[in-house]
Amino acid sequence: MGHWFVGDLDKVVNLLLSISGRLARVETALGSLGPHAPVALREKQRLLVEQLEDAKELKEHVGRREEAVGAMVARYLPAEHLQDYQHFVKMKSALIAEQRELEEKIKLGQEQLRCLRESLGQAPKGC
Repeated sequence: MGHWFVGDLDKVVNLLLSISGRLARVETALGSLGPHAPVALREKQRLLVEQLEDAKELKEHVGRREEAVGAMVARYLPAEHLQDYQHFVKMKSALIAEQRELEEKIKLGQEQLRCLRESLGQAPKGC
């Protein structure tokens, strides 16, 4: 039961981060285009906001499962192991978020490198 919960926690946190990132990019594009933004982009924003709300509900469900699993684990683990388990669960989400942030920075760096190469005439156009 505990490993299913941790797997679900991974999936939900990744989903929240993915949707949040996509929504931020769409909102940045909308901000730069202003009133000239295409209707399709505004629709994409609306859908992403709905998906984000759904993902938040999933996170709340996983949170309730975390409490139930934690209560069950507390009955069977000694106090020091219980603290280790609770620390692991707490850090899991933080590490997933940190990993996602690093992946985004790598993508940005690769994109900047590609654009730099293009500006130097070493790569095909696309920036």
